[in-house]
Amino acid sequence: MKRLVLYAVVCGAIMVAVALDPVRSQSRPPAPPKRPPEVLQRLSLEAETPGLADPFRGITASGQVEPGLFSITSTGVSTAPVRAAADAFLASLTAPQRARTLKPVGDPEWRKWMNQSFYVRDGVGFLEMSPAQREAAFGLLRAGLSARGLTQTRDIMRLNETLAELNDGNFDELGEWRYYLTVMGTPSATEPWGWQFDGHHAVINYFVLGDQVVMSPHFAGSEPVTATSGKYKGTSVMQDEQNQGLAFVNALSPEQRAKAILRSGDKSEDLNLTEAWKDNVVLDYSGLPATALSASQREQLLNLIGLYVGAMDDGHARVKMAEVRARLDRTWFAWVGRTDPGSVFYYRVHSPVVLIEFDHQKPIGTRHLLNPATPTVQHIHTVVRTPNGNDYGKDLLRQHYLTHPHPSDR
Repeated sequence: MKRLVLYAVVCGAIMVAVALDPVRSQSRPPAPPKRPPEVLQRLSLEAETPGLADPFRGITASGQVEPGLFSITSTGVSTAPVRAAADAFLASLTAPQRARTLKPVGDPEWRKWMNQSFYVRDGVGFLEMSPAQREAAFGLLRAGLSARGLTQTRDIMRLNETLAELNDGNFDELGEWRYYLTVMGTPSATEPWGWQFDGHHAVINYFVLGDQVVMSPHFAGSEPVTATSGKYKGTSVMQDEQNQGLAFVNALSPEQRAKAILRSGDKSEDLNLTEAWKDNVVLDYSGLPATALSASQREQLLNLIGLYVGAMDDGHARVKMAEVRARLDRTWFAWVGRTDPGSVFYYRVHSPVVLIEFDHQKPIGTRHLLNPATPTVQHIHTVVRTPNGNDYGKDLLRQHYLTHPHPSDR
């Protein structure tokens, strides 16, 4: 199995180098033209308006939120570091910047995120920050994320610079610093608050109540996933999520694979179902139940889930993984696509308390370099959700309001 995964990595690296080799792409059409600000604004409103029209209910398996899954409790893991980092970040801003960054804890801004590069975002952008403000912003990310989660986020930002370079220097829409921060509520030891990091291929929603944390929706991806040229040549992301998913499906028996694989053969379309504006998707459990796994396979599945949950700070990741383990018998794994090295595929892990999607997608920013009709290992999207009404910590916020009314924040 280790040889298979290694072979997949080598094949993927070769495909990356060939696909994005500037020499080989000389005969390709030029990069897409830059879009003026008014076009970006129009596209943003066209996506946002219908996306927010449906009041939040949460992702469910049947259309009905399953009650009793989440409760206000003490985790024993301090949120003081992230609170202090948020205070320091806000203190670093000018008054006008702070006015754009601070929102009420119940603000619709939570739901106003989008992976696409054209989306016009609120908050304060890294591009406009001074070096001291930028360091304070990274201090907030550092406090809320694990070392691995921070590295992944920074590398996604760097690869967005690579994508700008591959698009004839389109730094009006792409680039390392085109990411934004907003803070919802006032950082507090007792009252609900949180923050959102939003940009192309990297979105983090981080809700805090006491010492509890909900970090979802969390979007992570990249195009390309490996830089073979430019300022950040050699930077690569999402390889563990890709290779460990492939290793897991290939560790299944033929009987297990028959249940897990919803559709085999070449994958020809984008399949993620719970990206931006999909807060209320009804998605039933499908594929292979964890009850059909051996003890070692169950641990392998938990390790795969841990790659995603482990993006948040280590202490709260342990809390979340305990929640995941407690409902492992209600967890399902599904797969679409081929299972040989270098292939493109989609997989999903789904339980009442976590939903993870991984998808190889069609080229968008590199459609002038690759076949735009075919998904590629060079474009990966992943998303982590908390089903049954607790994305953005909304179920915890609802419970908090039952005893601590905040009418203006509803």
